[in-house]
Amino acid sequence: MTLLHEGVSISEAAAATGLSTHTLRYYERAGLMLEPVDRASSTHRRFSDADIAWVQFLTRLRSTGMPIATIREYTELVRQGDATVGARRELLVRHRIAVLAQLDDITGSLAAIDIKIALYEQLHKKESENA
Repeated sequence: MTLLHEGVSISEAAAATGLSTHTLRYYERAGLMLEPVDRASSTHRRFSDADIAWVQFLTRLRSTGMPIATIREYTELVRQGDATVGARRELLVRHRIAVLAQLDDITGSLAAIDIKIALYEQLHKKESENA
């Protein structure tokens, strides 16, 4: 009797995470997965719901500019268990501070763009009135 294998294929995991299959393989090779990705009897990768949730969190960290080396450090801490909760919290607090600084920079840049748009709208309005 053959048991059905749990999990989804790498292409399904890619669709669920919004990443390419290449990126998922890279995350696995780079040691960023909490546990080794399971394999079907055909040796094809089978991603669990937990794997997909983890990759989605890693994607959030990457989208906020966290370097792969720091993500690897965070992953290692998670693997070590509850004894590292304080270190994990501190790592994320430091990253949060950096993200807030980025957000301030982006907000300032957006304000500058809004000022230029408003200026161009005024100029366009004057041109339309004079035409």
